Amino acid sequence: MTTNAPKNAVILAAGIGSRLRPLTGLRPKPLVEVNGTPILHNALRNLEAVGVEEVTIVVGYRKDAIQYACGSRFGRLEINYVESTIFDRTGSAYSLWLARDALLSGDCYLLEGDVFFEEDALRYLMMAKATDAAAVAPFNALMEGSAALLSDGGFISGFRMKQTAASLLEDGPRLFKTMNLLRFAAPTLRSTIVPALDDIIGSGATRAYTEELLSYLVERRGLQLAAVRCDDLRWYEIDSTDDLRIAESMFANRTEPTSVIATAE
Repeated sequence: MTTNAPKNAVILAAGIGSRLRPLTGLRPKPLVEVNGTPILHNALRNLEAVGVEEVTIVVGYRKDAIQYACGSRFGRLEINYVESTIFDRTGSAYSLWLARDALLSGDCYLLEGDVFFEEDALRYLMMAKATDAAAVAPFNALMEGSAALLSDGGFISGFRMKQTAASLLEDGPRLFKTMNLLRFAAPTLRSTIVPALDDIIGSGATRAYTEELLSYLVERRGLQLAAVRCDDLRWYEIDSTDDLRIAESMFANRTEPTSVIATAE
């Protein structure tokens, strides 16, 4: 393990997950299970495995369920919570802004709370030479959402929002899906990410998404965000019941780790 591996992580887990109803009628999306393992527990186990010590989870919809399921400690992880009281009318950039104190505490992983992924995705980010990096994989016909364009040097050169299978034109640029797993160095968080969040939320753009923040910083402010290719890894962003079925099939033969007991103070 590298000496500069982040010891901190922020997980955005405040959303309603309306496209996963009825599964999210009584529980938040990050607690939806993939073959018996909640999405959020999988993320926490993976973070613990790569040496993270402290995790801040931004909660909103059914926050009590997440706090009960994860506790104040999860394995060796110390868990902190930040609450969004207006989660039903704000975007992920607002959730990230609420966690700005955690972002200012040092090098940090940033995760969305609806991605089920292999531990090695974090290891790839950890081993990247660049101080700021985003996990990406080739955009395929099953995917939708934000896509990244890569430069010849392996950095993200721009973003395209609301992409679908129809966006995969033979004569167009190759598109990559952002996996919503990122690593940022403390200086970047302090001098670039948090000030930009202050500007965005201060201007009233509380519905903005994290991808829109990154797009602005990469395309307008010169953020050097390395693209860490995870083509060989299993992962899936779970927004709908169809996504859940795909993820369960993808991870069907996975050996489950020993269960971790969450503890409350």
